[in-house]
Amino acid sequence: MARPGGRSARVQQSVHDAVRQLLEEVGRDGLAVPLVATRAGVTPSTIYRRWGDLQELLSDVAVEHLRPENPPADLGGLREDLDAWAEQFLEEMASPPGRAYIRDALLGDAEGTNAGQCSAYAADQIDTILSRAAQRGEHLPDTERVMDRVVAPIMYRILFRPTRLTAEYAHTLVGEALENATE
Repeated sequence: MARPGGRSARVQQSVHDAVRQLLEEVGRDGLAVPLVATRAGVTPSTIYRRWGDLQELLSDVAVEHLRPENPPADLGGLREDLDAWAEQFLEEMASPPGRAYIRDALLGDAEGTNAGQCSAYAADQIDTILSRAAQRGEHLPDTERVMDRVVAPIMYRILFRPTRLTAEYAHTLVGEALENATE
């Protein structure tokens, strides 16, 4: 049985690191499983057994990259917290690396599990913001309303209509999500 943080986790980290390094060095078109395996110090069969193919590996690396590293900022109020979070989310996801990671997370995800995980990361961040607001006694929408009114439009525009992706756009979406919000 594999222990958390054991060999399996080390192999995954080594392979993920190799993919990220090689993406910077040779680009996506130059990436191949044998090249990743050599850089990671594993055999190609290790990668094929665990990830199946290069696209699935890229998808796994992308999902891991999209995981937030820190909790959302606590600026003292729901509107301020959601504005700051939405602005940062938009900026990170709309950046060229963010778009590439989104593409890789979705393309290698025939069953939708990676897309669901990315959605769960955003929902967890929103839950944190809403929990703090509830502790302060603020009126708030539920998580799904924020997902539908802030996250979904941002992702749609990033993927299909990448214009007017500004902080003001994110703030407008937050304002609309908070309109008539009640506990």
